[in-house]
Amino acid sequence: MMPPSSGVTPPARYRYQQTVGVKHETSRERYLAEALRGHMMRLQGVLRDDGTGEVHLPAWLRRTDGEQRVWTALAIVVAIALQVVLPRRFAVQPHLLLPALEAALLIGLIISNPVRINRESTVIRVGGLALLTVIGLANGISAVLLVRDLVNGSAGNSGGTLLTSGLAIWGTNVIVFALWYWELDRGGPAARAIGRRPHPDFLFPQMATPEMSPPDWEPAFPDYLYLSFTNATAFSPTDVMPLSRWSKMLMLLQSAVSIVTVALVISRAVNIFK
Repeated sequence: MMPPSSGVTPPARYRYQQTVGVKHETSRERYLAEALRGHMMRLQGVLRDDGTGEVHLPAWLRRTDGEQRVWTALAIVVAIALQVVLPRRFAVQPHLLLPALEAALLIGLIISNPVRINRESTVIRVGGLALLTVIGLANGISAVLLVRDLVNGSAGNSGGTLLTSGLAIWGTNVIVFALWYWELDRGGPAARAIGRRPHPDFLFPQMATPEMSPPDWEPAFPDYLYLSFTNATAFSPTDVMPLSRWSKMLMLLQSAVSIVTVALVISRAVNIFK
């Protein structure tokens, strides 16, 4: 292949390859320039000037006072109440054993962190995960018993009872997965309060558009409850995107459970009412 500086006109094939190479380099440089401009604009949106000349990170990236305990405590109380009112044939026996255990674990967690969740402890972490595991297993068993009776045709002929039972299991499912999302995202609420992990497992809209959100915003349990509810109703992510593999698998599991529960309960109830 003859170089252009040899004084000889290069072949058309060489001139074509050279032109394509120049265009490729130009496209690559344009892409890198646009990417750099986008990163600079995002950095400018994240780093804010509060009017005093000092630049602050958004709350979800720095150390904060921690989340209040009241929201998760209320959600767990509601989940326990739904398990108590569930018909006995759809509950783990003895009927009040698991709700009593869940209440005891909840009391222990409230005593350890009564107001704000801002202290990391292995004991508290294990206790919180154990509480979620017990609630999740109890609700999972109830869902399996309900599906078994629906498939076998032994769920009864009361459409109202069937709908209320399915709604209780579905509602508990929403609360349980909201608690799992809240407990596992970026290492849990205490780790988020410390700001130890900068990479989120869930991308909330306020993180993607920091210039449109308050500087003190950080994800709290109501945000994870909304995430769980929309995933259980739409059977897919809506405005909150899962980033890590475990978050995607957990949302997939919740969607599958919701689809089976809603489809079987509604179809059976419609047949009964007809």
